[in-house]
Amino acid sequence: MPTATLTSKGQTVIPKTIRDRLGLQPGDTLDFIVQDNGDVLIRPAVQDVRRLKGLLHRPGRSSVTVEEMNRAIRERQRKVK
Repeated sequence: MPTATLTSKGQTVIPKTIRDRLGLQPGDTLDFIVQDNGDVLIRPAVQDVRRLKGLLHRPGRSSVTVEEMNRAIRERQRKVK
C-alpha cells in the first residue's frame, strides 16, 4: 500500500503509482470526500470541459453538426425497432 508523509505545512506528495492510477497531471484539482465511517476518498475533481477539446479529433475527418448527430440517432433507433 503506497504511503506519504505530511509536512509541517500540511503538504504531501501523492505516490507515483496513485497519480498514474488516477491519471493525475500537474495542476489537477482533487476532491476529498469524508465518508460517514471516517474514511476519506480522494478523486480527481470534475475537469473543465475545455480540457476535452480535440480529444476525439481524427486527422482528415470533418466535424459533424448536432443536426447530423440527431439524424444518425433517429436512424439508428429505427433500425433497432
